Amino acid sequence: MPISLLNLSKGSIIADIGAGTGGYSLALANKGFLVNAIEPSLVMQKQAVEHPQVKWFANYAENLPLPDKSVDGVISILAIHHFTHLEKAFQEMQRIIMDGTIVLLTFDIRFAEKIWLYDYFPFLWEDALRFLPLNEQINLIQSNTQKHIEVIPLLLPYDLSDLFAAAAWRRPELYLLPEVRAGISFFALGNQDLINKGLQLLAADLSSGEWVNKYGDVRNLMEMDLGYRFIRATLNN
Repeated sequence: MPISLLNLSKGSIIADIGAGTGGYSLALANKGFLVNAIEPSLVMQKQAVEHPQVKWFANYAENLPLPDKSVDGVISILAIHHFTHLEKAFQEMQRIIMDGTIVLLTFDIRFAEKIWLYDYFPFLWEDALRFLPLNEQINLIQSNTQKHIEVIPLLLPYDLSDLFAAAAWRRPELYLLPEVRAGISFFALGNQDLINKGLQLLAADLSSGEWVNKYGDVRNLMEMDLGYRFIRATLNN
């Protein structure tokens, strides 16, 4: 969906801000785009798959290493909660873009259903409530880019391949895998004692069938609104 929201032709230059391990940068490059991937973590950069149309920069969103008006579009996927100065980051996005679109994937837990995941890991819900509400995010983007803002809900399908925080809502066994948790900042950076306690309870309930008794109805659902939203910022026309 980020590609369609950008509304750009092949060969366009896109900045991926907070690119992580480069999954979205690679997808864009495979679609024929040129990508400047900005990610301060060299550990994450080293996990990226190399592609001749992806150029990496070890910089922060608040100080982008790109010239003024040098890209056709900007994406930032589930990254802005890691930024230290949102106003500066949005100003930088506006500085480097020509007349194209900025697409952010963000979330606001206040729009989410409180699913089973938060029964085992209540700190996830509590931590997410500290994040900036969606309307405040929108106001910051609008005031620092002077663009027209649209909000598009992202209903998570049950088989989403990108396993961010709530993406495995119908596949609880995936949260028991260390490699899955390593890619989710809530788990990677959270209190490991609380995480281990939740994992033990989840493993026990899956083994005994108790999870199915309590929450098995979610397996009848094909998608769920868990608070994820695309924010699309375009020129005012």
